[in-house]
Amino acid sequence: LVFLQNGFLEDYLESKGLADNTQALIYFAVSKKGETPIDGITDLSPDGLTVTTGKWGDVVAERIQACGMKCGVVDAATYRKAMFEKLMWICAFMLVGTVNGGITVGEVVGKKTEEVVDLILEMGDAITESTGVEFDDRCAARLCSYAQAVAHFPTAIKEFEWRNGFFWDLSEEAEDEELPDPCPTHTAYCNQGVVEDLFSF
Repeated sequence: LVFLQNGFLEDYLESKGLADNTQALIYFAVSKKGETPIDGITDLSPDGLTVTTGKWGDVVAERIQACGMKCGVVDAATYRKAMFEKLMWICAFMLVGTVNGGITVGEVVGKKTEEVVDLILEMGDAITESTGVEFDDRCAARLCSYAQAVAHFPTAIKEFEWRNGFFWDLSEEAEDEELPDPCPTHTAYCNQGVVEDLFSF
């Protein structure tokens, strides 16, 4: 059993006794059925960003590599950090793009660079405070570089529970404990999206 993810599945997998199952973090995009996948190779990540971990990690990597794409096999701790980076990417770029008129990922990184970088940094700090996982100084640059590789990709808020819901829950927990919101920008964008009927959750 292999889980391919684009969100936060950690708590769910643990609740089902599946935390040690093979997982893969996908950094390639397919515009539509039948088209050649676009691999997440960038100047900052020449070996690609797709990684897998667990019992069948080598087999998963071999199959992805057989399609001409990059895939690394990593330990659980390295995978967890990579998972949170991908979570920040999908949440930050989709949210900034959606509240700015549904612009593409490329337009977000090109026209709303400061907004999306600030949000990534905010999310990274919140994750570190919550889980202890730390990110290096090039994290935001890596994620922006990947956005340029899939610049055509549209933005939309989907699967809120598994994606942005992670950060929303951190904010709600802080509010319940009468602590400062660890993700105030994320909270503001989410509220804006609901008020403007751009998405619901």
